[in-house]
Amino acid sequence: MDSTGASFCAWFHAAGEWDTEELRHLLFAIFLLVYIVAVAGNFRPHTPMYFFLANLSLLDTAYMSNTVPQILVHLLAPVRVMPCHACLTRIFFLHFLAPWECFLLTAMAYDHYAAICQPLHYLVLMGQRTRTGLPSISCLLALTNALTHTILAALLKFCGPCLITHYFCDLPPLLKLSCSTTWANELALFFFSFLVALAPCALVVISYIHVVAAVFRIHSAEGRRKAFSTRGAHITMVCIFYITSVLRCILPSSAHSGLRDRVLSVLYVVLAPMLNPIVYGICETRPHSSSAAGTYLMLWE
Repeated sequence: MDSTGASFCAWFHAAGEWDTEELRHLLFAIFLLVYIVAVAGNFRPHTPMYFFLANLSLLDTAYMSNTVPQILVHLLAPVRVMPCHACLTRIFFLHFLAPWECFLLTAMAYDHYAAICQPLHYLVLMGQRTRTGLPSISCLLALTNALTHTILAALLKFCGPCLITHYFCDLPPLLKLSCSTTWANELALFFFSFLVALAPCALVVISYIHVVAAVFRIHSAEGRRKAFSTRGAHITMVCIFYITSVLRCILPSSAHSGLRDRVLSVLYVVLAPMLNPIVYGICETRPHSSSAAGTYLMLWE
């Protein structure tokens, strides 16, 4: 920041009655427990067939490590101050890792579509080139999103003390502190919200419409039940991730109360990474064939 701005941003995890000694220690214990559970769950080994789950585990671990340690430090620190360049770094990784996970969930939906609706062509549709290409394209799109938001945020001017009333350094509360125009930042948020959240969500819905239609063509009720149970984990995590991300990004800032904004941010950052290894771990322990397509073909028998 230049001389017209603030060189440091004072960071507060909450305001008013939330900023108490007892509550800070309680929140510290909760966030620490959640972080340990999530990291331990995401670092457990995956079988080779779970290529996308391995990528998802790495993203979840990096995603939480970008924000939760910062929350833990500031919950116990007597003076909660963060340099502006460190705040921008957090924003970059937040807007890089979250969209990457969003696109990866969409790729996993396509994987399920190929296994259920095109089982005979699954190995062709989901070959080595596709499995490596989908995460790579997702990474490039997420990187574009992160660079755009970070560069625009770096151009903002701050004329007074930067008191961020939030659990961690994020873009929406930063925009509220700026004394310069923020129309470019808000336009970028609006545009990338469609690119990162709504467009992938639409693709997931379309893929699962085809999946559900194919499952209902299975002759046995037991086969239909098994097909739905094997896809239930992905549907559950997609719903949690997209609902919290859409509510957090799409709702206009004027509609946000301070408490609701913080709660949605915590759900967005903590809930899905913590639940992913638990939900997918339940499904991973079920008996399966050598491939997702083979599992689907067995359901027709």
